[in-house]
Amino acid sequence: MNKKLGYAGIAALLLLVIAGCGDKPTAAPANGNNLEPAVVNGAGENGSNNNTAEGGDQVVPSASPEATEEPGNNSVNSTPAPTATEKPAAAEKQSQSIDVYYTDPQLLDLVTAKATIHFADPVEKYSDAFKALQSSDNQEQIPLWGKIELKSLKFEDGQILMDIHKPQDAQLGAGGESMAMSALAKTFFQFDEVKSIEMLVDGQKVESLMGHVDLEHPMTRENSL
Repeated sequence: MNKKLGYAGIAALLLLVIAGCGDKPTAAPANGNNLEPAVVNGAGENGSNNNTAEGGDQVVPSASPEATEEPGNNSVNSTPAPTATEKPAAAEKQSQSIDVYYTDPQLLDLVTAKATIHFADPVEKYSDAFKALQSSDNQEQIPLWGKIELKSLKFEDGQILMDIHKPQDAQLGAGGESMAMSALAKTFFQFDEVKSIEMLVDGQKVESLMGHVDLEHPMTRENSL
């Protein structure tokens, strides 16, 4: 009987030992460090805002591809700044004294006067000559073209092509229109290089400027002087 009780005690003790072995903690690593090994994330993404792993070891971050710069390049965008371009020098203007033709206060005859024009090219030269026909500082010299508007002027192959606008109050009688056409022709044909004058009114060829004198297309020295 005592033997049976002894065997039963030994069996119970073995069961307790076996049960206790199942609850023992996992054996520590051989190096005695309970921390997890350091985590190196080559892509720079660990899914957390902390720079340490769960075990407390510091995580070594890798360089971000966006922050990587090429050697010798201090800026991501190295576009050179634009350089200012120099403006071409303006052409030097010339001066020339010319004859300009007006009429007397009674509109009886042409009156010759002197004027100085300033120009850098032929277009400016003849435009300035026309402006001289439009004004006078002498009360005895009445401009015949003062109210006529010069819309445009070109010079090519010896011909002046001019487009004018004639307001209603610029209308003259037969004598005034005849002197106006003579004054224009004499002023322009004093330049040897001018061979003809083509005058348009608001872009159109007209038979007469004011309805009294025929307007030649083009005007030349032979048919206008």
